[in-house]
Amino acid sequence: MPSADHERFIRGLQQAWQRERATALLYRALGEQEPNDARRDVLLSLAEVEEGHAARWAQRLRDLGGAVPDDRDGARERFRRWVLVRTGTDNALKRVEDAEEADTAAYAALAQIAPTDADRDVVTAVRRDEEGHARLARGATAAAPPAADPRSALDLILRRERWHKQGGGWIGQAIYGANDGLGAVFGIVSGVAGATAGGPAVLIAGLAGMLASALSMGSGAYLATKTDREVQEAEIARERREVEQNPEEEERELALFYQLKGVPETEARALAAHLIARPDHAVRTLASEELGLSEQSFPNPFTAAISATVSTACGAFIPIIPFFFTQGMAAIVASFAISTLAHFLIGVAKTVVTGLSPWRSGGEMTIVGLGEALITYGLGLLFGPMVG
Repeated sequence: MPSADHERFIRGLQQAWQRERATALLYRALGEQEPNDARRDVLLSLAEVEEGHAARWAQRLRDLGGAVPDDRDGARERFRRWVLVRTGTDNALKRVEDAEEADTAAYAALAQIAPTDADRDVVTAVRRDEEGHARLARGATAAAPPAADPRSALDLILRRERWHKQGGGWIGQAIYGANDGLGAVFGIVSGVAGATAGGPAVLIAGLAGMLASALSMGSGAYLATKTDREVQEAEIARERREVEQNPEEEERELALFYQLKGVPETEARALAAHLIARPDHAVRTLASEELGLSEQSFPNPFTAAISATVSTACGAFIPIIPFFFTQGMAAIVASFAISTLAHFLIGVAKTVVTGLSPWRSGGEMTIVGLGEALITYGLGLLFGPMVG
């Protein structure tokens, strides 16, 4: 009598067959309406891979004595596929991404109950295929601009969002560090000034806030950048393992990528085969083109930490400058004036990273800074007598 795991494995294969078939039909429908020959070939190639997975599960179901699900393409499935195709390739690929990621999780669970080592190996191999397809869809949808031609998603397939562009590098970190330091200490200075009428405590509180903010930002930047670097190194290591363990699949991905670049299919396959024959070159190419990673562009945690610490300290120092020379209302007014100007200038500097209008960015920063200062100053006036 079949065990419970045996029955669960059969049910899992039946569900996997249905998912693979549905995804294959969607890829094929997208390919059939694609006017560009190179893009059409890529979509149809992906459909063939999914059909191969479905055929593999159908044969294994027969071997295990399980029933292969009905091959009929129902009206509901046809309508859903028709709607997805009509909404555009970009939107359809987002749905493919969701489906491929769900398939990856389902295959991971299926591998745990596989009755034989051979079954487990096959399920794991197909799961790697689904992970690759999810990366294709994710790269296509993450990088494509919302208002672009839907076909632009296919132009960017095999390219994930580039890790090293997050935050605009150390320049962006310096700008945002100065912004955080200025905002935090401006609030502290305003609050303490309201409570003490600009007394000596403002300088002490400001310096303490500057030191705490700088150390916090520096350590946070170091740990975050170190984590990013470790993740990137792990991604490249995983790509290297995939080239070693499944060179045929990686060769197919490289060939598809070069076809999307406009290289004829025959030449693309020859170029991919040439690269796969040299694993180190293949890993570097796949990491760069598929993942957007390069070992030369790995972020440096120490650079990030120094940049964040120094820039935060510089920004935080601005609001307390007047209190070195004077006290009382004169120091408060001077601090408000130079801090407001600094907020505007940092907002303008942010456009180096964001690309927004300098006047708009500077104005927004000024409004936010003034609002923060007025609120904390008001709280200082309100609670000052209680703690005085």
